[in-house]
Amino acid sequence: MGNPRLRRLRKAAVGFVVVYGVIAMTLAGCADRLILYPSREAIEVPGAARLEIPGPAGPVEVWTMRSPRALSQEPEAFVLEFVGNASRAEWSVPLIAGQWGERPVEVWAVNYPGYGSSAGDAKLKSISPAGLAVFDALKVHAGARPIFVSGHSIGTAAALSVAARRRVDGLVLQNPPPLRQLIIGKFGWWNLWLAAVPVALHVPGELDSLENGRHIHAPAVFVLGDADTLVPPAYHQKVVDAFAGEKQVIHIPDGGHNDPVYGASAVRLEASLDWLWAKARTPKDASTAASVRAGK
Repeated sequence: MGNPRLRRLRKAAVGFVVVYGVIAMTLAGCADRLILYPSREAIEVPGAARLEIPGPAGPVEVWTMRSPRALSQEPEAFVLEFVGNASRAEWSVPLIAGQWGERPVEVWAVNYPGYGSSAGDAKLKSISPAGLAVFDALKVHAGARPIFVSGHSIGTAAALSVAARRRVDGLVLQNPPPLRQLIIGKFGWWNLWLAAVPVALHVPGELDSLENGRHIHAPAVFVLGDADTLVPPAYHQKVVDAFAGEKQVIHIPDGGHNDPVYGASAVRLEASLDWLWAKARTPKDASTAASVRAGK
């Protein structure tokens, strides 16, 4: 008849697996709502222009603005900006245009599907395809002029996803989270990983910042808030360490997750943007030029 205690243990194990499976399926289905914080309200942006780019889920809303130097001349380069989770392109585009200052650039800031007037629902799996669609449209518009990609928070995952699949001239990444590792490592302990693991597994591979970073050889500037409590600095460092390209790292000693770059860190960022600018304007070798022509 078998050991009664062993039978009870087997039943308990089966029950645990069933319960975990139900929890995993439930949380996987609502992971987008747990992670993403979209908004739809109209936001006025003086001095910006609005575009709609065809995307996989319908039109993707993009807001554009030129840096102060590019107001009196044609832009010599472009910046594709991916915003943070609860942010919007309307808020980011003037900040990024100002950040590039005396460098004549035009900024394109993306509202993900489900954000602003972008079509579709807010889903993690929609972020990378929308970003690639906007990059491809921008590339047609930019021609041979350099394209930089930049992002803050979850926007860095989108920027790295694009840079791993398209040739870009440089990246500016602020407080980058490795999403899966952050969800499991920071939020797993209090739910014994019953909730964290299925939510982390819902993050699409296209947004795996560690894997994407290993395949990028463009230069990058990392801006890291050392007092970030949402994405602790140890997680920033994982993304920095995985990045294969040449990089410069700027620390904001008292900077939180959403704090602006200020003081000595702002001075260092200016120098780093000059470095990226010079890199992008350096003539490419024949093999790189061939890759660019091939759209690689």
